[in-house]
Amino acid sequence: MAGADTKPADKLLIPVVGIKASQLTDTYDQARGKERRHEALDIMAPKGTQVVAVADGKVVKLFNSKPGGLTVYQFDVTEKFAYYYAHLDHYADGVAEGTYLKRGDLVGYVGSTGNADPAAPHLHFAIFALTPEKQWWKGAALNPYPLLRE
Repeated sequence: MAGADTKPADKLLIPVVGIKASQLTDTYDQARGKERRHEALDIMAPKGTQVVAVADGKVVKLFNSKPGGLTVYQFDVTEKFAYYYAHLDHYADGVAEGTYLKRGDLVGYVGSTGNADPAAPHLHFAIFALTPEKQWWKGAALNPYPLLRE
């Protein structure tokens, strides 16, 4: 990828309402089992805390997966990056595939669905640089931590 495309151009909003940059912990490189890295940021918050869009873009997939629980995949306006919101308790009213979200729009609510510990609700947030095919499930993971602290 060329230099300008290695991170989203716009400043990203912290996706959990009430959380400050100083409260974030970099969980990107943490081990998950023996074979893989976490490649995401876990943002701890009480169940039901509002989750908002980090940037403008379109919801391309709502998905209930075994590991991620209730998830949202949102492409940025350039369709070069995907934002992944997981372990949601429930989606915001009106959020559907094809919905265009503005930065700060309500996406859903913090939960512990999927493989998350029910005693530790959080938002699992990831960013992927998309391939030219623009497949929501495929892309190169980027560490959201420094991007949310800018």
